[in-house]
Amino acid sequence: MSDAKNAKAFRWWNIALLGFTTVWGLNNVINNFANQGLAVITSWILIMILYFVPYTLMVGQLGSAFQEAGGGVSSWIRTLSNNKLAYFAAWTYWVVHVPYLAQKPQIIMVSLSWLFKGNGSFIKDSSPIVVQGLSLIIFLVFVWIASKGASTLNSIGSIAGIAMFTMSMLFIILGVSAPFITHVQIATPNMTDIHTYIPKFDLQYFTTISMLVFAVGGAEKISPYVNKTKNASREFPLGMIILAVMVAVSAVLGSFAIGMIVNSNHIPADLMANGAYQAFQFLGNSFHVGNLFVWAFAITNTLASAAALAISIDAPLRMLLGDADKKYIPKALLKKNKRGIAINGYKMTAILVSILIIVPALGINGMNDLYNWLLNLNSIVMPMRYLWVFLAYMMLTKQLDKYKSDYMFVKNRYVGFGVGLWAFFLTAFACIMGMVPKMNMAQDPSSWWFQLALNIITPLALILLGLILPAIAKRTNVD
Repeated sequence: MSDAKNAKAFRWWNIALLGFTTVWGLNNVINNFANQGLAVITSWILIMILYFVPYTLMVGQLGSAFQEAGGGVSSWIRTLSNNKLAYFAAWTYWVVHVPYLAQKPQIIMVSLSWLFKGNGSFIKDSSPIVVQGLSLIIFLVFVWIASKGASTLNSIGSIAGIAMFTMSMLFIILGVSAPFITHVQIATPNMTDIHTYIPKFDLQYFTTISMLVFAVGGAEKISPYVNKTKNASREFPLGMIILAVMVAVSAVLGSFAIGMIVNSNHIPADLMANGAYQAFQFLGNSFHVGNLFVWAFAITNTLASAAALAISIDAPLRMLLGDADKKYIPKALLKKNKRGIAINGYKMTAILVSILIIVPALGINGMNDLYNWLLNLNSIVMPMRYLWVFLAYMMLTKQLDKYKSDYMFVKNRYVGFGVGLWAFFLTAFACIMGMVPKMNMAQDPSSWWFQLALNIITPLALILLGLILPAIAKRTNVD
């Protein structure tokens, strides 16, 4: 009896807090403020209502309907359709991590620069070739560490995650309170004018939606906890709605705090790379503690990025090779070393990420543009995996009689399908619009066209490789 009781030990507040630490981070606020300024506050409210809340509640129903699947998106797709589609879902989940892995070494180097130099000159002064060369070395070192099966990185990641959550909350509290406690000058003029917060819905605006979608994605990681929640039909959606409110409040107050520190009308070009450190430095000076906050955030970001780098080399690959139908994967990729590591899978990861680290440095001028481009590429590619969540939900709405769940997001199958289609369309639209480079074309036309070409070619190449592997497997997987 006690085991059954413990199995349903999660309450709505546990779901909300777990989801918040999984989905949210301070950099989400910085990156989107860099794109839109204070108008992002309206965008946050819209994206929460029109996208994030339906997304999380769809995930809740999928997790509840497929308790035995452990929450894997490819498992949902396999149950609802077939093995081939499930392979493509598993492939997408793995391959979108390639740009993610390519940027983590950059983030580590920026963090260490602030920790030891106390400024952001590294991203401004360094040659892209030199930085990407160092990024490649850092990445390959982590491939080697991950191949040794270093389990301690999981615990480091958990500690860093809690620390990052704490730093995000600290930033909001200090940022909002600083002008009133320390009487510092508010950077953005007219912060009491409603027009400051209204976006201009033009082409430039729509190219930035992918970063918002990227920021609020990943809720499917919470799906395994649906059936561990007490009174799931009531408490899980309540927890998810509280999660959305927490994220919205953090996004709005965080953006407001940055607006007090950085002039929304004159956003620095290096805000995405250095913004969080500059903000913490400003707050440290305002509260007379020097670089204390900068050091704390630099250490936190270094540990979080290092753990994410090592874990993301192994975990998505393990999911691909372990979950997908073996007839679609070449036998050579399944080969394991004595530690149970798919060594050829690691080599494939290393080759793809190495290409993505080095090639852009040959055509993008300036390390800051390179950093911003790679972050933007992540916002184009990473949401591609969310498409499978919405496809799974649409397929589930057509099979409600067959797959019952404790929690139902929408009982009417046609309304449910429509909501799933809307989320699918918005995600695809954001990814496509995000391909337009964010830099000024007139300032550097060759770099702008080079970025556009990479933004189109990279996702297409990654998808194409996923189509090629089953063909190779068909020729080579002969018993």
